[in-house]
Amino acid sequence: MHFKMRWLGLFVLLISFFPAISMPVAGATVQNTPTPTPTRSAAEGTAYGPDDFPAGVNPLTGLPVKDPKNLNLPPALVSITNFPVTARPQAGLSYSPFVFEVYIGEGMTRFLALFYGDFPSEKDATGNGQNAGVTVDYTVGPVRSGRLTYEPIRKHYGGFLVMASAWSGVAANLSEYTNVFGSDSSDINSAMVKVTDLQKIAEKNQPALSGKANLDAYRFDAQPPAGGHDGRALWLAYNYLNQIFWRFDASSGAYHRYQDKADGKTFQLMTDRLTGAPLTFENVVVLFVKHTARAETLIDMDLMYQSPQKALIFRDGKMYEAFWTTRNEGYEKTTGRLRPIRFVDAQGNPFALKPGQTWVEFVPTYSPYYETVDSELYSDLAGKQQPGSGIWAVRFYAPKPQK
Repeated sequence: MHFKMRWLGLFVLLISFFPAISMPVAGATVQNTPTPTPTRSAAEGTAYGPDDFPAGVNPLTGLPVKDPKNLNLPPALVSITNFPVTARPQAGLSYSPFVFEVYIGEGMTRFLALFYGDFPSEKDATGNGQNAGVTVDYTVGPVRSGRLTYEPIRKHYGGFLVMASAWSGVAANLSEYTNVFGSDSSDINSAMVKVTDLQKIAEKNQPALSGKANLDAYRFDAQPPAGGHDGRALWLAYNYLNQIFWRFDASSGAYHRYQDKADGKTFQLMTDRLTGAPLTFENVVVLFVKHTARAETLIDMDLMYQSPQKALIFRDGKMYEAFWTTRNEGYEKTTGRLRPIRFVDAQGNPFALKPGQTWVEFVPTYSPYYETVDSELYSDLAGKQQPGSGIWAVRFYAPKPQK
């Protein structure tokens, strides 16, 4: 589905939870198969970036936006929970150009979802005209507390944070943030942020953040790069009770996200609460980054001014071994401005992402990766290697807290 159309799709959202859909595995009977997401054909034949984007094109997706004026606003980076599982499905992730999944300790991860470009509008909730004049203020979330790892990401994308407060020791290391609070003290998942408020906060932050970062950092090409390996799936185990599968869907040309139910065995197709549609991303990127555990749930990452480090990039059913960097180069030295985390090949040239959305997974530098078997069993995925399978495994070993 075209990214522009995804924003327009918010006009007809149904605010409800949808039943989970079992993940297909070899030999399994698939039930409740979702309607395939159409390929974003408008992106075909396009190739531009990192610094020659046509007017009105989002430099974080390579796709046109509905309202180019919104490209003048700073990005919103919203802290969205992934645990407990009652928070799922989350609301709004399918509209985020970039989602960063970070480790927060005790086997859990949290999402920092970046919103930039068009903002959704209020409209008849059903889209059938029966409730004409009735407006619905859609929300994103559930929103949870801030983390140390958010600040370097925020700086590189020149945006502002939206979070449900933070521990004082963390908050002291964060800047440019807005707190939102829950509506029910007995429900840890009750903090949400209205999409209309995101635009208002962006407009309020525009003067302070203007010129802080240059988002023209990515190369987009509808044609995949030469080389690479078969990459039809990625299994990433942050913990036995926090396993993720990304599986390539040929009909949409993108990857669907599956996750276990914190039970180590039952994988479900993840959806967006706002639409009921699968979470589908054109690019899935694994970045190998130095993690430092200052305490069990106080994790930091070295993301500032880094020379090229290892990255795995999944697009179009292929896996590419590439690099990420935030090195202080001529542009930064000349302008004093930062750029986003950049993806490059072995020669230092920009690596071409597929036009669309990108999900970033962070793992420690020592994390092993290999091709494994197509299975839902942890013991198989963790213990068996099968070169040429196209099913890639990345093992996450939590950083040990400093003494």
